[in-house]
Amino acid sequence: MPSFTLAGAFIVKAMVAAASGACVCVARLGSARLGPDQTNGSSSCTDNLQGGTMAAPALSGRTGSVGSLGNSPTSTAAGRLPHGGSGPELDFRSAARMEDLNRLIQDFSKHDQREYDDQRALEIHTAKDFIFSMLGMVQKLDQKLPVANEYLLLSGGVREGVVDMDLDELSVYARGTDYDMDFTLLVPALKLHDRNQPVTLDMRHSALGHSWLSLRLFDEGTINKWKDCCTIVDHINGTTNYFFSPTLVADWFYQSISLVLLEVQKKPQRGMPRVEKVERNGTIISVILGVGSSRMLYDIIPVVSFKGWPAVAQSWLMENHFWDGKITEEEVISGFYLVPACSYKGRKENEWRLSFARSEVQLKKCISSSLMQAYQACKAIIIKLLSRPKAISPYHLRSIMLWACDRLPANYLAQDDFSAHFLLGLIDDLQHCLVNKMCPNYFIPQCNMLEHLSDETAMLHARKLCSVRSDPAEHLRTTIEHAKAANRLTVELQWRGSSTNLPSPQSDAGGENQPDDRLAKKLQQLVTENPGKSISVFINPDDVTRPHFRIDDKFF
Repeated sequence: MPSFTLAGAFIVKAMVAAASGACVCVARLGSARLGPDQTNGSSSCTDNLQGGTMAAPALSGRTGSVGSLGNSPTSTAAGRLPHGGSGPELDFRSAARMEDLNRLIQDFSKHDQREYDDQRALEIHTAKDFIFSMLGMVQKLDQKLPVANEYLLLSGGVREGVVDMDLDELSVYARGTDYDMDFTLLVPALKLHDRNQPVTLDMRHSALGHSWLSLRLFDEGTINKWKDCCTIVDHINGTTNYFFSPTLVADWFYQSISLVLLEVQKKPQRGMPRVEKVERNGTIISVILGVGSSRMLYDIIPVVSFKGWPAVAQSWLMENHFWDGKITEEEVISGFYLVPACSYKGRKENEWRLSFARSEVQLKKCISSSLMQAYQACKAIIIKLLSRPKAISPYHLRSIMLWACDRLPANYLAQDDFSAHFLLGLIDDLQHCLVNKMCPNYFIPQCNMLEHLSDETAMLHARKLCSVRSDPAEHLRTTIEHAKAANRLTVELQWRGSSTNLPSPQSDAGGENQPDDRLAKKLQQLVTENPGKSISVFINPDDVTRPHFRIDDKFF
């Protein structure tokens, strides 16, 4: 079934990647447009971004990093009978049959990946439209957010490891119990795009991979606009420096979103999503919306957006990588973010963390489906197993997978029936990282993301992974049962919603909603008649009764 994108009054462009991918959305107030169902194209890098003076001893190439994990004493070993003998292929450590593990991974993928019918797809886009409209209203409150802004919408919440954020302060949400689908939305509070002067990240006070951000290179209007979200440092020479504060920005963002949603709920409109929860989790604002019978979790993060590439990650570009020749360097280094997260010993009120979420969206296009299935299964296992204490994030596993892609031959990783090998290898690599308290950031290899772990915590998690490695089949079965239970909860809620006639984008009646009904029916017809094709809709916010449709590159 082809996918289609539907946007509202604050969307200019929406580019949706594959499952667990991302949607890059450019929003301009007072305009509306639906974007093509495709990944983001390349963009030129015009900023000369430089890191600060803080440095760390560089790791020697791939050695000493996850690239050397093949030497782990618990590395994956699978046995084939020699000299062409018949018999099943076995995992040396657990004696599990590889074909059985492959079958369990496939079963997990079937239950973990949700199929969306036409109504669910429209409910998803109705919720997205509501979030973007809400952000437009936030911008109008005090004009702090850029008028023309570019959002990065990622499939999967922060708890799924789609962004390198600390999970300690996050409330526990579970699919099926609290939500049906989850997304992460990066919202630039400041954009440093197309600037003629270089931007210097002040890393003198921060751990590697983190930075303070001074506003002194901005104009007076920007400084005055954001002055209340800055920490102030007075210098001996009498000058004042304003440092953009992640915690103060998050305070402002949460208060603004809460105020807007409070006003919106005073005047509810038919078919409008139900705001079921608004909660601040550290510097993340989590919003759960109900649309029809669907519940959607949005983790909204205020960020600083840059074009170009930071000098602290420049050496990474000099190495050979698995994506060489598959995508262009311009696609990979089109930009990066500062996200509101600090290092273990950093100052929360000043320190931001470098994030390469936009680049990771591009790299995922080069990863085989069998490796991604193994990664998703492994992630589901460790989320449950290593949840307490919260020392390991799914983002660590993502970094390990990217290092494995650099280390292993492409033809090996492309084998369809090797998901079991990949799963066991990821477990081995993660265990190796814990034992050595070493997990290099993929983009900044000299940055060890596990440096702060205590020996006790590292060994506790390593022992837990030993139990998984000894019986991976049993842990996969448990993970499958969790996925089935979450799906049953979702179906039960949908059944209750349909029996109580909860409003949905397709069920609204009345003359004022007739254009939306016709649009839904037209979309359903196009989806049925054009299997496998990209379908987009362009809507004029001043006249929504006259949509224009695009099927692949043809307009109607």
